[in-house]
Amino acid sequence: MQTTTLLLFAGALVISAGSPGPSIIALISRVISCGWRDVVPFVAAMWIGEAIWLSCAIAGLAGIAETYYAAFVVLKYTGVAYLLYLGWQMWQIDASRQSGIEIEDGQSASRMFFTGMAVTLGNPKIMVFYLALLPSILDIRNISFAGWIEMTVTMFLVLALIDLSYIVLAAKTRLLLKNSRAVNRISATIMGSAAIFIATR
Repeated sequence: MQTTTLLLFAGALVISAGSPGPSIIALISRVISCGWRDVVPFVAAMWIGEAIWLSCAIAGLAGIAETYYAAFVVLKYTGVAYLLYLGWQMWQIDASRQSGIEIEDGQSASRMFFTGMAVTLGNPKIMVFYLALLPSILDIRNISFAGWIEMTVTMFLVLALIDLSYIVLAAKTRLLLKNSRAVNRISATIMGSAAIFIATR
């Protein structure tokens, strides 16, 4: 694949992925609340989910996505429900500690992975980019297997640059927030906002 084509794809992806959406909001919230190590499975699922959408677009599976629209809606609201649950849990952490009830700050890797996958596959912004906008930017009908590999690697590099930048900024913000109650309440509000954003799109 030509370098100019990859650069065009990378530029479009930077604009799309770089603008804070529900996935980024949830990511920032989780880092502020529990630290960067807790979000590794979440980020991995986000990247895999984006690779799935890219593959669907290249394979011309937009019709299948429309046919099984109901399944994606269920996935979307499952992710929304879990984000709301995480937000509620964060909000309750301080109250539970004062009452002697222990609520685990972190979540299991499998739960975080599932949440990241549900948020990414159910995110309308990502769907629109890969299934609607990408074909208008690139001639995906003539992309070879090698071209798909090159685009996937480019996608991972762009997402790594963007997501890791947000993680670093969120981690620094976490250090500035000394009050654990404030951290949890801010994180809970951000997480709830992400869920509402997804649900209303």
